[in-house]
Amino acid sequence: MKKNLLSIDWDYFIYTRNCLGSCLENKRSLIDFWYKRYIQAINRGEDIQKAFQLSSDLHKFWPKIKKYFKFAKNIKVYVSDSHALSYKIAEENNCKAVYLFDSHADLGYGGLSSLNFEVNCSNWLGKLLKDKKTEEAYIFYSPYTMEKPDYFKPMNNIYKIKSYCNFNDLDGKCIKVSAIHICRSGAWTPPWLDKKFYKFVDALGLPYKLVNCPERKWDPEHISLSEKINYLMM
Repeated sequence: MKKNLLSIDWDYFIYTRNCLGSCLENKRSLIDFWYKRYIQAINRGEDIQKAFQLSSDLHKFWPKIKKYFKFAKNIKVYVSDSHALSYKIAEENNCKAVYLFDSHADLGYGGLSSLNFEVNCSNWLGKLLKDKKTEEAYIFYSPYTMEKPDYFKPMNNIYKIKSYCNFNDLDGKCIKVSAIHICRSGAWTPPWLDKKFYKFVDALGLPYKLVNCPERKWDPEHISLSEKINYLMM
C-alpha cells in the first residue's frame, strides 16, 4: 500500500477580512510585523485582534480526519512553523500522494518558473510534483480561501492535482497516512492564536516532533515607545 502525507496548515481554520499578501518567513514576519499591524490598527481606531476569527468547526476536524484516514502504526507527526518542511517529510517518507488542508495551494506562485526556485513555503507542493518525489496531490481548500484552481493552470495541466476537494469526496475511502505535518504559518496566522494552535495539535492525540517553531510572545500592552517606533519604521 502506498504511503501518503497528510499536511495541514493552521490558516485553514482562520478567517480574516484583512489581505496580508505574501510574506517572507523570518523573525520580522513572525512577530515584528504583527506588532506593526496592531499599532497601525490602533492608530485607526481598530483592534486587529478582532479581525481574525477561528472556524467554529475546528473541534470537528480531527474526528472527520480519523473517519477517512487510517494512521500507520508507527506514524510520524511533525509540527513546524513553515509549511516548506512538508517537502522534506514527503521525500524522506517516500509519500506518493499528499493530502493538503490549506488556504493556499502552495503549488508555486508565478507559473512554472516558480518551481525553479529553491523549496519554500509557497512552492513546496509544486516542487514535490516537479521533482517526482510524489505522484499526486489532493487540495482541500479552506472555506475562507481567496484562491481559485485556475490560478495554477500550468501545474494542473502537467501534474496530477485535484483541487477543491471536500470530505464528501472521501466517502467510502480509507486512506492510509504514514506521516502528518501540521504547520503554523506564523507569517499569516496571528500570535495571539498560538495557544489555540497547540491545543489543536494536542487534540490529535499523537506524539509529535517540534521542528523550528519558535515561541511567539504577544504582549502589545507592555511594549515601549521606542519599540513602537521601531515596529512602525519597518
